[in-house]
Amino acid sequence: MSKQFYTERDIEDLAARGVFTLTVGDDVVLTELAFEKAGQLGVKLIQPHPLPPAAPVRPYLSQPVAPSPSGPCAKAETPLKADETLRERIRTAVRAKLGDQVDETLLETIITRVLENIGGH
Repeated sequence: MSKQFYTERDIEDLAARGVFTLTVGDDVVLTELAFEKAGQLGVKLIQPHPLPPAAPVRPYLSQPVAPSPSGPCAKAETPLKADETLRERIRTAVRAKLGDQVDETLLETIITRVLENIGGH
């Protein structure tokens, strides 16, 4: 049996059509963003068991991250303006690709994590 995948956009479309329940079984897969969007829009997910959707939910991506005062990002010589310029270039590129479906808080969290991991923060 083939699986049916739901994205964030699919959940928005359901809610716009007035559909506020979705039965989620073994043949239905929700992306993480679809799962979160259902909660935001009040779309009730009816599941035979209380497990999250088939696509893994990673709440740590949604949690804000404060830059570490020590570690690879703590460079006294790195001007804050250069950091903000890079951040703005990334924001602009992501918005150009994804449009208005970008969660600003999540985007900032991801940018911060990536810059910290590559030492370019």
